[in-house]
Amino acid sequence: MQLPPKVTTRAFARLAEIGAGENGQALRVAVEGGGCSGFQYEIKLDDPAGDDLVLEGQGQKVVVDAVSLPFLADAEIDFTDELIGARFVINNPNASSSCGCGTSFSM
Repeated sequence: MQLPPKVTTRAFARLAEIGAGENGQALRVAVEGGGCSGFQYEIKLDDPAGDDLVLEGQGQKVVVDAVSLPFLADAEIDFTDELIGARFVINNPNASSSCGCGTSFSM
């Protein structure tokens, strides 16, 4: 059985900082074909849809559509603030390789 992705407290805290929930929006994490490794993540603020998996914490929401869900099974959605920049990141145990920027992967 596949486990849904998890969202770290840092990621929920960042969403609260930028006020995403105040506008009724959620962080959408999706997987699309493309990128230098075969698949790529799309991460954006969006309105939740009826068939989304909704992950909630600290008054904030992260949503994943049904098509992307199998690619994100047991993944961790996190927020990192490093010298190269601040961004949401996906730690995905299903990815067999990823590109240097971390936005595309293969399975």
